[in-house]
Amino acid sequence: MTRDAIPQPLMRVTKPRLYEQLVAQLLAYIESAHLGPGDLLPAERELAERLGVSRATLAQALVALEVLGVIDVQHGTGAVLIYRPSIAAVISGLREHRNRLPEIVEARTTLEVKLAELAAERRTDADLLAIEDALRAMAEEIAVGDRGAHGDELFHQAVTAAAHSPVLAQLMAFIAEMILETRLESLAQPGRPEQSLASHRTITAAIRAQDATAATAAMLSHIELVSDVALLK
Repeated sequence: MTRDAIPQPLMRVTKPRLYEQLVAQLLAYIESAHLGPGDLLPAERELAERLGVSRATLAQALVALEVLGVIDVQHGTGAVLIYRPSIAAVISGLREHRNRLPEIVEARTTLEVKLAELAAERRTDADLLAIEDALRAMAEEIAVGDRGAHGDELFHQAVTAAAHSPVLAQLMAFIAEMILETRLESLAQPGRPEQSLASHRTITAAIRAQDATAATAAMLSHIELVSDVALLK
């Protein structure tokens, strides 16, 4: 190196988060076990014991893989492999996803709070029936040990329809796939399905009463609740 050369600054090495390490180990296991699409991963209890982590920590890694479309976690069956990607590609995708989560939350807050307000002002009896049907669907899912993701999705779709705002509905459809990512992560948190259902009931009560102020506050509180996900911690 010449005297005038300026050395490049050293970049701080980022320590992988625990769930990133688990994701990498799970992918390495999938590769070494020669698992392919449609194959079932070992039960969560077995995987947690092999990896030396709690089932709650393992669940976080499995949700990350589910969000990225690597596995499909089915109630009563377990984690089914959809495709086998490279470890580097998954970790890169996971970090990109984590970085955009705050923007997804911001978009949800902007759109869904306004939709709840409009739903309270404009809902019809048929709209209210659809919202209450979604609540029942989510409660039934949770009662059998599921996360209630389908009922959760139906609820937010019903509130969006009740707002009778085609433009806002189009915007919600545009970010629907991104919202699905946060929905899976949120409902995987311990106790969150029950909390989310209770929050939905509060929103429904405000819409039923046609109280736009209460509906706005309830939806804002709900988005804050469901946006508390482990990947952001």
